[in-house]
Amino acid sequence: MNWPVLLAGQWVTLPTSLDVRSPFDGRVVGQTTVGQDADFEAAAAAAVTAAPVMRRWPAHARIQTLRAVANAIRADHESLALTLSDEAGKPLRDARTEVDRAAFVFDTTAGEIARLGGDVIPLDLMPHGEGRLALTRRVPLGPVAAITPFNFPLLLVAHKLAPALGAGNPVVLKPATRTPLSALRVARLLHDHGVPPGALSVLPLERGAADRLVTDDRFKLLTFTGSAEVGWAMKARAGHKRIVLELGGNAGVIVDKSADLDFAVRRVVAGGFTFAGQSCISVQRIYVHDEVAEVFAERLTAAVAALTVGDPRDAANDVGPMISHGDVERIDTWVRDAVTDGARVLVGGHTLSPSLYAPTVIEQVPAYAQLCREEAFAPIVGLYRFTRIEDAIERINASRYGLQAGVFTADLAATLMAFDRLDVGGVIINDVPTYRVDSMPYGGVKDSGTGREGPRYALEEMTELKLLVINQELR
Repeated sequence: MNWPVLLAGQWVTLPTSLDVRSPFDGRVVGQTTVGQDADFEAAAAAAVTAAPVMRRWPAHARIQTLRAVANAIRADHESLALTLSDEAGKPLRDARTEVDRAAFVFDTTAGEIARLGGDVIPLDLMPHGEGRLALTRRVPLGPVAAITPFNFPLLLVAHKLAPALGAGNPVVLKPATRTPLSALRVARLLHDHGVPPGALSVLPLERGAADRLVTDDRFKLLTFTGSAEVGWAMKARAGHKRIVLELGGNAGVIVDKSADLDFAVRRVVAGGFTFAGQSCISVQRIYVHDEVAEVFAERLTAAVAALTVGDPRDAANDVGPMISHGDVERIDTWVRDAVTDGARVLVGGHTLSPSLYAPTVIEQVPAYAQLCREEAFAPIVGLYRFTRIEDAIERINASRYGLQAGVFTADLAATLMAFDRLDVGGVIINDVPTYRVDSMPYGGVKDSGTGREGPRYALEEMTELKLLVINQELR
């Protein structure tokens, strides 16, 4: 299908075409077009024009639109899941979950709009505050620039568009050029369910035009999900606009000696190999207490060896392709380099095809190796041992990333220590760092980003707190 793009509230076909191909077998699964500088200018100008209209868009209308989109997503559930599977190579089971989560984000944001109120602040705490009343309210920031990655092309679009529009801001969204179809389908639903004219543009952009989303001062906020290197470079060039960055991770897990090992294995397999590990909170480093390390490794290796790999449209498969042949080659190089430096592969550790990498468990990876130090973004987990939980916490903190961490333990003292000392945005006890309910505050520290997503928290990021003080006693 050839999809037009949504430009300044109008559906148009631009001169530069874009073939969207399946990462699994390279077939064309859809077509759209790519915007240039003139198209960016039209989108930005429309957003500026729409800003006062959006500011007056009443809460009941915003709620109605977002709820209607949530219902439309549910009504088109299987078709959207197939689009996700085709363009991102996401196994169908995981694609269906993503569709459910996207609908949840629109619904939850609608509910949070009703709670986006203000406060009455007592001023007579000081003598010169007597007879005065202070009120706060949240007001829209203005035009929002949004950039989303390939790995959750429906869900992360929902996390950008629902709160931005729900707060009363116009938006220009650039989806990943590898996976633009899901974003265009969401744009169609928003357009058809009442977003004011010109308030929304969704289109892939050429690199130079996309860069203007970062540098153009007409945008009051930039929200970006992607790599740390790209995100922090954007922040340096973004000028005075507000920035929300949800960047990479190198997620660590601690398995204490008191943990339920069978449960930990099941959750680590889900957290490390769902969507071929291509998530910023995918399990990558697993620190296991010496007393249970051998048993855990045996059970984990057996569970990973049982995973099925192949066509993402086959609902029986657990793991599908990586997003590109180059990424398969990259992770294979990282594994071979780690083995050369003393690591040992327990299962996997090789390519299955140009697009598929075998689910892999590896141990004794040196701390300096890329496979330990960098974000793998691949179906691979590394095993490490510890004796004292303080040492495991310190080793997780040694990463430049700090998005989420998981701790499996039945020890309350260990739980509280991990929450206190782990230098991450979220600590998940008795589950993997990959765990996320989309209403949670979600974001990281260090190189993993700044700001928080999740409907309530994104609405706060995308609004300004405004104060009114009334002197009721004129003398």
